[in-house]
Amino acid sequence: MSNFALIGAAGYIAPRHMKAIKDTGNQLVAATDPHDSVGIVDSYFPKTRFFTEIERFDRHLEKLRRRPVGESVDYVSICSPNFLHDAHIRLALRVNAHAICEKPLVINPWNLDQLELLQDEYQKKVYTVLQLRQHPAVVRLKESLAQQSRQNRADVVLTYITRRGAWYGASWKGNEEKSGGIAMNIGIHFFDLLLWLFGAVQKTEVNLMQSDKMSGQLELERARVRWFLSLDENDLPDEVQMQGGYASRGLSVDGEEVDFNTGFTDLHTLVYQDILSGGGTGIADARPSIETVYQIRNSEVVTPCSGAHPLLAR
Repeated sequence: MSNFALIGAAGYIAPRHMKAIKDTGNQLVAATDPHDSVGIVDSYFPKTRFFTEIERFDRHLEKLRRRPVGESVDYVSICSPNFLHDAHIRLALRVNAHAICEKPLVINPWNLDQLELLQDEYQKKVYTVLQLRQHPAVVRLKESLAQQSRQNRADVVLTYITRRGAWYGASWKGNEEKSGGIAMNIGIHFFDLLLWLFGAVQKTEVNLMQSDKMSGQLELERARVRWFLSLDENDLPDEVQMQGGYASRGLSVDGEEVDFNTGFTDLHTLVYQDILSGGGTGIADARPSIETVYQIRNSEVVTPCSGAHPLLAR
C-alpha cells in the first residue's frame, strides 16, 4: 500500500483522483486546498489530514518524510490550477515523492527542461494524466491504425464543444496566462491523442482564435486534421441542446466516427493502475502536445479556406 497526498482537493477533477487512489488499494494521508469545501474527501478517506495553507501542508509532508518507512508520502497527486502545476511538482519532488499531475504538466514548454533535471536530481518520477489514451475506443483505433499500411494521410476531423457559463471567464480558467487558454485547458488531451495516434506535427494553421472558441488545421505524419474547440453552447448540435446536454465530442477518421461520448468511466483509475504497475506517461510523453499548443497559441490567424473545419461555415 502506498501513501498519497493531494493538492487541489476542492477542484472538479479531484474526486476522480480520490476514487483512483481508493480503487487501487492505497490511502490518502494528506490533502490541501485554499477552499475548505472538501466534504467529498469523507466519501473516500475520512481520516485524511486537510490543510487550507499550502505551507502547512508542505511542512506536514516534510515531517512525514523524516518518519520511518511506511509513513512518508510516496506520491503527490496534483489537481491545482494549470499555472501552479510546475511549483507543485517541485514540492512533490522535494518531499521525496513521485508527482502525478493533471494536464497540462506546464503551460510553457521550456519549463519541462527544468523538471527533467529535477526529476533526475531527486530520482523521482513526474507522471502526467493523459487518460484519453486509456479510452476503449482509442485503444481499438490505435490497434487498427497499427495494422494498416496506407500511402495517404488519414482525413481526421476533431470537434469538442463543452458549454461553460459566465463563471468560466471570471475564474483562473478564463485567464490565458494562468490556464493557457482553451487550446491548452480543454484541448490538450485531444492534441496529445492526435499526435499519439498519427505522429509528429509537420505544419500548423489557425483559422479562428477567440477567448471561447478556436479552430485550425494540423498536418501530422499520418493525418491531416481539422479541429474545432468551443465553450459556446450555440455551437452544440441541435439534438444535444434539445436534450439539455452540455457537451459534444466528435472524432472521425476518413469519415468513420469514433464514439467519444461514452466510455469515460474510471479512466483515472486505469491511469493509476498503469503508473503503479511500472508504466505511466511522463514528461517526454507530454512534451509534443504542450509544444504544439504553444505554437497554436502564438500563431497568426489564417482566414478560413475551403479546407477549414466544417463548423466554421456556420
